[in-house]
Amino acid sequence: MNNCNRGAVPVYELPPFQLPFHHPFLAPEEADELLALLLERIPWKQDRITLFGREHLIPREQCWIAEDGLTYRYSGQTLEPAQWPDWLRPLARQVGDIAGEHFNSVLANHYRDGNDSMGWHSDDEPELGPAPVIASLSLGGTRRFRFRHREDHGHTLGIDLPHNSLLVMPAGVQSHWHHALPKTRKPVSPRINLTFRRLVDA
Repeated sequence: MNNCNRGAVPVYELPPFQLPFHHPFLAPEEADELLALLLERIPWKQDRITLFGREHLIPREQCWIAEDGLTYRYSGQTLEPAQWPDWLRPLARQVGDIAGEHFNSVLANHYRDGNDSMGWHSDDEPELGPAPVIASLSLGGTRRFRFRHREDHGHTLGIDLPHNSLLVMPAGVQSHWHHALPKTRKPVSPRINLTFRRLVDA
């Protein structure tokens, strides 16, 4: 990670991109309250996914939150949106101001323990446009987030994402890099990840 200027936001180098990393992002008490609200009030569910012709439960709980009518399709799933809670809208604006994007949706993932995970993928669905900006807010247990180059799988980067941290993936990253959240055998607290995004056909 680089932090060239005193007071500047640290960045992770992911050539040819730089990923701003804000930690802490919120005041500590705000982050703790937000985690509790998300765990209690979000309508979590464990969806099913079809891989190689077979249906499986995804290894996490999730919830798609978006403006009315904004469905999201990925990996054979069609996610119908839950309504934005009033208490979550100011956070979306705050994250959007930092990322330089107007976010109209967020995919919330709940990793209950180290067995819950996310496989290799890019957020490159057509609804997101050709060069989406993705802002990822992590709350709860620290997990290792990994990148690998889409053409050279030996070119990788691992980032520990702790409680109350915001990682911004700027325009162009999804076209060049995959990312994943692997399983871990280490004891780890539950984690919630909010990935803010903009559907361009809204």
